[in-house]
Amino acid sequence: MKLVGVAERAIAGLASPQARLIDAATGAVWSGDRLRAVVDTVAAALAPLPPGPVVCLTGNDVASVVRYLGVRAAARPAMLIDAGLPAVEVADLVDRFEPAAVVGLAAGGTKVGGVRPDRPPAGYAAADGVDVGPVWTRETAPRHVPHPDLRLLLATSGSTGRPRLVRQSERSVRASAAAICAALRIDEGQVAITALPLYYTLGLSVLHSHLFAGATVVVEARGVLDRGFWDSVDRYGVTSLTGVPHTYELLIRQPWRPTDNPTVRRLCVSGARIRDAVALHFHTEMQRHGGAFYVMYGQTEAGSRICVLPPEDLPAKLGSVGPPIPGTRLSIESPGPDGVGEVVCHSDTVMMGYAESAADLARGDDLAGTLSTGDRGRLDGDGYLWLSGRASRIGKAYGVRVSLDAVEHVGSAIAPTAAVAGDDRVLLWCEGIGQERVAEVAALVAQKLRIHRTAVIVSAVPELPRRPNGKVDYDALPV
Repeated sequence: MKLVGVAERAIAGLASPQARLIDAATGAVWSGDRLRAVVDTVAAALAPLPPGPVVCLTGNDVASVVRYLGVRAAARPAMLIDAGLPAVEVADLVDRFEPAAVVGLAAGGTKVGGVRPDRPPAGYAAADGVDVGPVWTRETAPRHVPHPDLRLLLATSGSTGRPRLVRQSERSVRASAAAICAALRIDEGQVAITALPLYYTLGLSVLHSHLFAGATVVVEARGVLDRGFWDSVDRYGVTSLTGVPHTYELLIRQPWRPTDNPTVRRLCVSGARIRDAVALHFHTEMQRHGGAFYVMYGQTEAGSRICVLPPEDLPAKLGSVGPPIPGTRLSIESPGPDGVGEVVCHSDTVMMGYAESAADLARGDDLAGTLSTGDRGRLDGDGYLWLSGRASRIGKAYGVRVSLDAVEHVGSAIAPTAAVAGDDRVLLWCEGIGQERVAEVAALVAQKLRIHRTAVIVSAVPELPRRPNGKVDYDALPV
């Protein structure tokens, strides 16, 4: 397998000259000199602005990708956020982080989230840049200048309201892209599709890794439940699909089979724990048709991927997330008799630290390549990681400490679940089951975790509330 590195004329320090972007809506292709030209044009338009990050209101469209690459080419920190974010939340980000500009505004109208391009916040001017579209530009120099190593700002996974941001350096972004290419065996022949939001670390890592490898990315705004998404898969010969566990729950319900779209040879999942039954289903289906199913583990704070389970290790290692990706080492802090402790990641992919305000953007590397993940797990004799849940996700059942992630894992044998701590009880919601199975779930959880049956309160719901990245929105559960 040939991996295409970042050549001397690499685009924005990341994309190989062989890399291609395809607009699923029009079939237009950007690659080589054409892609470089549009990216350089955006970078040139940003050059005269005061120091500071650039807020990129981002959708799954080629214009968003080009703007982002242009910000990178301008050597500015790019802050990727949802283009549909409510206006009040955009205003809060602008106030806290003092960006040099906000790009991705809608031309001549109101954004879905309510942001009016003709109504910039105080201290900003509205303009209609020929090369970047409608833009808000800062009228004065910021109080804080970002650290020269800072290149990417992403909201922590699952955060809402006033999120803190993960600060990633150029070194972190490039190290992550290279390691993902190696772990997933991505080469220039691969064709990926944007099945996840690009402002979400997993979705962005698909873009990064495939551009780095000189592969093709089909930029598609529609989701896996839209027939048009699969038309694009067939039209452009998509070979790989990356999703979160909820993506694969949806594909089982459709139902989707590898024979429906035979160019797809690779399925990847990360973002949360996938049910063992679902992982085994897709592994078996893909293996039957000569494809592969990759189970992965990562965090925004570590450049999206930390571990990848090779398909050939299924089903023997079912439940594990695999060994660390190349260039990453794991250790277990304060392990118990069972070997379980906090997972610590040592890697160049680790973030510089968090940011709550513009002042934080000026700081250097706080972590020096070592991240305490907040996840609990153990390493087996082969160096494969087995996760047990979040250290902070603890509830009580009649005074007994219970891992809420363990509750969800047990309940997931029957249905997708979400668990939170109640008043000395565990509250559990199950998706898509009838009331007749509620008692069965409660009994199973009580038996497996050795807690009293009446300490588990189970409710059936048609669907669990989810955020745009596919993670359960615990705040929206019908308490």
